Amino acid sequence: MTLTRKERSQGATQISILEEKALSLIKGRGDQGVPQSELWKLLGIDSRDGSRITLRLLKKGLITREPTTYNGKKTYILYYVQPRVSKALIKIDSIKDIPCFRCPYADRCGPGNFYNPETCVYLSQWLREAKDP
Repeated sequence: MTLTRKERSQGATQISILEEKALSLIKGRGDQGVPQSELWKLLGIDSRDGSRITLRLLKKGLITREPTTYNGKKTYILYYVQPRVSKALIKIDSIKDIPCFRCPYADRCGPGNFYNPETCVYLSQWLREAKDP
């Protein structure tokens, strides 16, 4: 199944479904992984669309790939990446008073801008007070 230009331009819905299917297939193979060329066949898509899906999953950090030779052709073996779970929990009390949440310039604030977290008097004061309770 080759995606038409219209299907590609429709956005994430069609592609995300294929990404989910691809990720499920890759995850199901565990430590063996899936040859990229085999994944295309399993999904019923051409190599061009398969490569795009693979690159999207790579960029999102959901899979890794290793170069290999499969059936006499160069390809990649795709492996599922287990999501990392952060053990540090952030309590809402620790951030609810951040001045940024009520700052009228928050939408214009950023590194290199006139309104900048590095030079913000309110944020600096809040950090000092948070450090020295």
